[in-house]
Parts: sequence; C-alpha cells; structure tokens
Amino acid sequence: MAFKFTDNNFQREALESDIPVLVDFYADWCGPCKMMAPVVEELANEYEGKFKIGKLNVDDNPETAQKYRVMSIPTMIILKNGQPVETVVGAIPKKSLQEKIEANL
Repeated sequence: MAFKFTDNNFQREALESDIPVLVDFYADWCGPCKMMAPVVEELANEYEGKFKIGKLNVDDNPETAQKYRVMSIPTMIILKNGQPVETVVGAIPKKSLQEKIEANL
C-alpha cells in the first residue's frame, strides 16, 4: 500500500528514509492523478521494502508541495538520501515510472 506523506511526517519519512523514496504529489480533484493512483499503488506493493512509494495531497499539505515547487499535478519526485534526483510531471505509463524507480534503486 502506498505510504501517506504529510507536511508533519515528510522530514522523518521521506528525507530521512534509508531507502529511496518516490513521492506522488496529487489532489483528489485531479483527473490525471486519479489515473496514476492505481499505478502508484501497484508499484508501492511491488517495491515494498526496497523503495518507499507514497502520496502527498497538495491541498492538505501545501507546505511540502511549495517547498518542492510543485506547480502542476501529478508530480512525482524521487528522493535519495533526502535529495531529489528525478522529477516527473504528468501521467506516464507504469513501465516508464518503473524504469525510473529501477534506475534509482
């Protein structure tokens, strides 16, 4: 299951994670975000224990979204050792997102 990131837990759960992290910045009203939701869930299950994959609702957690300059959603950011290493904006096929995860394992 995809992890639920918030402004309150982001430092601890994403930036201080000892495994790479993918954060899906989304909103409930966003059509492309809804398209990506099942993909993010599948990948979270497939990479459990190797890659922390989760979602952050930009409406509920504007501080973190603003810090990472998320202007359009969905935006997915891969973090390694607390640093962003890759950013994807918009809906993309599962295979494409999986390739980016694999490249950052």
